[in-house]
Amino acid sequence: MSFRLVPRTGKAVMAAFAAFAVMAAFAVVAAVAIAAWPAPSFAQQPAVQAAPPSEAAPAQPGDAFGEDATLTAKTIIYVKGSGTWDKAFDTVTGSFKKIKAYLDKEGIKPDGPAMTIFTATDDAGFEYEAAVPIAEAPKNPPHGDIALGQSPEGRALKFVHRGSYDELDNTYEAITNYLDDKRLEAKDMFIEEYLTDPVTADAKKLVVNVYVLIKPAASSPGEN
Repeated sequence: MSFRLVPRTGKAVMAAFAAFAVMAAFAVVAAVAIAAWPAPSFAQQPAVQAAPPSEAAPAQPGDAFGEDATLTAKTIIYVKGSGTWDKAFDTVTGSFKKIKAYLDKEGIKPDGPAMTIFTATDDAGFEYEAAVPIAEAPKNPPHGDIALGQSPEGRALKFVHRGSYDELDNTYEAITNYLDDKRLEAKDMFIEEYLTDPVTADAKKLVVNVYVLIKPAASSPGEN
């Protein structure tokens, strides 16, 4: 699953395998050592686990976590680009500043919250479209770095994040665990919708709706 937390999740998995290998080797050495030397048990080892949703984000009553949602396509003005995870927030907000300048110049008002559509991710970075929905296509379409398009549509699950942008990693870990528990498979795309303006709001008090687009369930053999 291609999420922005891939680097952190990958390290956690590697750490878990390394810890298991160390414990196994230690147990072998202990078996041939003097009988008075006690071998460590698995219960003594710290568990490697993702932060639960309550730790990933300070939720409030009514916050969605895995709520079914159906996304409808919206007309958007967007800037397409790529970036690295360590500079993700600066990269995304820089694109929103370009869009705002264009909308102000053309006298166009946003028709909903700004969003980032992540179209590809890996350990090193990501590809994205920073977008702002508008009511209708402008008479003079944008050119250059700024483009006109449509936002994704389809079945999705909605998750709410509250806190800093860096803390979104914890929320994505919790989302990954949720999808694994429900045996759901996500498409290689997800959306962050910013209920607080990422350019002007307190960077430590963001409210973000995360939409994970879900693949249709595979039919069992013999089903029509």
